[in-house]
Amino acid sequence: MSDEQEARDAPRVVLGVSGGVAAYKACEVLRGLTESGHDVRVAPTAAALRFVGAATFEALSGHPARTDVFDDVPEVPHVRLGQQADLVVVAPATADLLARAANGLADDLLTSTLLTAHCPVLLVPAMHTEMWEHPATRHNVEVLRSRGVVVAEPDSGRLTGADSGKGRLPDPGEIVDLSRLLLAEPAGLPRDLTGRHVVVSAGGTREPLDPVRYLGNRSSGRQGFALARVAAHRGAEVTLVAANTSDLVVPAGVRLRRVGTARELRSELLEVADGADAVVMSAAVADFRPSESAEHKIKKTEGEPPTVRLDRNPDVLGELVEQRANGRLRTGVIAGFAAETGDPDTTVLEYGRKKLVRKGCDLLVVNAVGDGRAFEVEDNAGWLLASSGVEHPVPHGSKTLLAARVWDAVAEQFAAAPDRRA
Repeated sequence: MSDEQEARDAPRVVLGVSGGVAAYKACEVLRGLTESGHDVRVAPTAAALRFVGAATFEALSGHPARTDVFDDVPEVPHVRLGQQADLVVVAPATADLLARAANGLADDLLTSTLLTAHCPVLLVPAMHTEMWEHPATRHNVEVLRSRGVVVAEPDSGRLTGADSGKGRLPDPGEIVDLSRLLLAEPAGLPRDLTGRHVVVSAGGTREPLDPVRYLGNRSSGRQGFALARVAAHRGAEVTLVAANTSDLVVPAGVRLRRVGTARELRSELLEVADGADAVVMSAAVADFRPSESAEHKIKKTEGEPPTVRLDRNPDVLGELVEQRANGRLRTGVIAGFAAETGDPDTTVLEYGRKKLVRKGCDLLVVNAVGDGRAFEVEDNAGWLLASSGVEHPVPHGSKTLLAARVWDAVAEQFAAAPDRRA
């Protein structure tokens, strides 16, 4: 396929940039989108160009960066950009941009594009906390969401000057992931988890042999972080219990609890799962731990290496199900993950079916692992099994897309039994 044909086939994204300090982060969003194969045209506001020059956007996108509807009039850009786009993203979206979009104003190229777009629209706010919490801004967000526009939740952290609070632009990588999801899900992101509290576990536990070494696994935590990210964007209050994932950026609007070992993870989950509407266990929990952990580093010596005796770790998923059944834990839907390799006698899916029965959870995501699959990669695939016997294959795609499928299944469980916590 020629470069010209690939360019024509690439998803077409309009990246709007409004005039806030966070405009410089739009360059990272732009690079992330172009490097993942998207044809991106930047539509900055005049105020945005006071923070980042047009030449930067043009160099990174390979297209002119226009602001005015009177630029290149014969091409009718104020209509064509929106008509031809597969996705429109505005990052950052200031309070002023949200107000103009909510009220249908079209006084520059970006707002005109928003009025002509027939594709998913993602607005990523960034502003001071007081502006985000003002009743006018909250009303504008509600209006936009009622029209099907995806308005992301801003992050919390350092703002301009010495100020901190909610209103920070989410990490550019998170914006790129959400953009990819919306391109794969043109119907947009439902707010079907609003009012729900969900708990997600992520990462891989590590069991210390000594102060230096540990028994662990290859889980990166990316799938769990994707689950937390999608749940937050679908309106949920999210608690993320993460094991050894310090290299990952915490999704905007998510409460994080860090753990290290399987027993630490168990303790945290039993605490935060009580009263939760759903728990999704995507963490890879070590099955065994050393019976003893050496106080000092085990030295390399001549002769036979030391023997390491192992004890079995708690079955965290099984315990959650058991405590719910006994009434000691008020938890709604419980979902687990199963990483399987299969063998000559039993397939990955068959092992998954057996594990679903053995664990007794409501949903189980079965992943085939090994040979560069599932662990330490950006994409995932597998099967989604329900205790009712329903099975859905999940085709290969981003971990964010698989996360969306999991929350679809959880939402179906909510619809079938609105409150299972009693």
